[in-house]
Amino acid sequence: MVKTNTLKATALILAGFFFFASCSSTTLIQSTPSGAKVYLNEEMVGTTPYPHTDTRIVGSTTMLRLEKEGYETLHTSFSRDEAVDIGAIIGGCFFWIPFLWTMKYNPVHNYELIEKQKGTDGANNVTPSVKSATERLRELKQLLDEKLISQEEYDAAKAKILAE
Repeated sequence: MVKTNTLKATALILAGFFFFASCSSTTLIQSTPSGAKVYLNEEMVGTTPYPHTDTRIVGSTTMLRLEKEGYETLHTSFSRDEAVDIGAIIGGCFFWIPFLWTMKYNPVHNYELIEKQKGTDGANNVTPSVKSATERLRELKQLLDEKLISQEEYDAAKAKILAE
């Protein structure tokens, strides 16, 4: 009788442990370079690397903004549906509620910030997208085909692009 009660008590304690431990999920938000300001759902919470823990349910999405001087602002989100939480599934076998937390965040979220480029006036400007040589050659060929440039102009521009 005592063994049965001890076994039941141990099972309940373990189930309670899994229940409470599985309600929260943690991830580390990192940026390259580090030291970026972290905004979660438009509220500043710290700087990278930033450990984030919450008890939101499966499928909950958190809006993330990273800002660092000299870098473009990064807007993204992460959801609590990135990895299976075995503890919540085990706890859910004893109590139904933990099934709301059967998924968790990936342990680490890495984000690379893009540096702003200095313009000729010294102001920070976002780098324009650079076209590949192939794209530029196609556009050049189209100009030649439409007779907007001469064969000589085409050959000179093509040689310049290929020399880069």
